[in-house]
Amino acid sequence: MTDEVSGSVPDVPQEPVTEPVTEPADGHADGLADGADAPAGPAPLGLVRTPTGHPGVDAHLERLADADHLAADGHVEVYEDVHRGLREALAALDAQPVPGPYENRS
Repeated sequence: MTDEVSGSVPDVPQEPVTEPVTEPADGHADGLADGADAPAGPAPLGLVRTPTGHPGVDAHLERLADADHLAADGHVEVYEDVHRGLREALAALDAQPVPGPYENRS
């Protein structure tokens, strides 16, 4: 890129400027003071899942409890799995029943 007034190329720094890495003022590499608790990990929200009476749907809803013990980035896989299962359960409700060999086909 050239300077439109003088036609010269402006100076561009050759190396990026970085800040030095320093330890926290308390001297602990984790940033926690003596006796301080570490950040809490994943914990259940304590949500109550009311059974629907449909075993397949209830099993998928219970699978949501697996996300309680995962970090947030692990929730997506559980949610997608549950969503897929619930969609399949709904699609099965729309499927036409196939008459059995002894049913009246009149």
